[in-house]
Amino acid sequence: MPRIGIIGGSGLYGIEGFTNKKWVRVDTPFGKPSDEYLIGKINGEEIAFLPRHGRGHPIMPSQLNYRANIFGMKKLGVEHLVSFSTVGSFKKEIKPLDIVIIDQFVDRTNQARKMTFFGDGVVAHIAFAEPVCPVLSDVLYLAAKKLAVKNNINVHKGGTYLNMEGPAFSTEAESFLYKSWGMDVIGMTNMPEAKLAREAEMCFVTVAMVTDYDAWYEEESVVTVDMIVQNLNKNVQVIKELIKDMVSHIPQKRNCLCSQALKNAIITQKELIPDERKKELELIIGKYINL
Repeated sequence: MPRIGIIGGSGLYGIEGFTNKKWVRVDTPFGKPSDEYLIGKINGEEIAFLPRHGRGHPIMPSQLNYRANIFGMKKLGVEHLVSFSTVGSFKKEIKPLDIVIIDQFVDRTNQARKMTFFGDGVVAHIAFAEPVCPVLSDVLYLAAKKLAVKNNINVHKGGTYLNMEGPAFSTEAESFLYKSWGMDVIGMTNMPEAKLAREAEMCFVTVAMVTDYDAWYEEESVVTVDMIVQNLNKNVQVIKELIKDMVSHIPQKRNCLCSQALKNAIITQKELIPDERKKELELIIGKYINL
């Protein structure tokens, strides 16, 4: 079973260097994930890869079935989940083609996306002050730093990701507003993934690939799809190298708090949780409600 999962964002629809690879369909109580999962080995480590928007990119950010995507990873046995995401930057020092290892999130989707496994008879409140795994974050940062000099890019440890709705890019007014708030980068997908991964007790980190300066930087051209795609193509090769390097550095044993995120978080009395919900969430809450 793969203990490492990778979610690929725009431009990253597959991984080179996989051996023994096969596409696997995973059924979940929350419907279909974005695509089948590509299972294979890199440097002897089994990996589960999911193209977030599906092969060929047919699914918009607001239409993604985030719960199915993360539940599918959990069902496959994933404990460490690395999410790659394309972003715009709000700071001059965070340049296009740079990489940011995200450590905070702000949601601007107004809960338009389903980003919890709970509800319908069972309530849980996870701690989310530190939304990414510090251990996994360190692993990705150190692996990325090795590639930085070789590829003439900068890697930033820490940064706040503002999750906008989309699918349109920011207006200029929105861009200046978010910049005034102190946000570092902007994207359309990663807040739901971070919350659901925490509920699923996975170690999670976002690796943000900067493609543009959003709409605030007047010295730069207006953001276009062509600009983003060109920078994406330059960044994808670096990301593929990063994936190969990181897998051998992810610890076999977890000592972080991510693996116990639901301990004491489930508020509903066990006997009041509907049997149907117990069955649906067995994979996530079973070890706590079957004591």
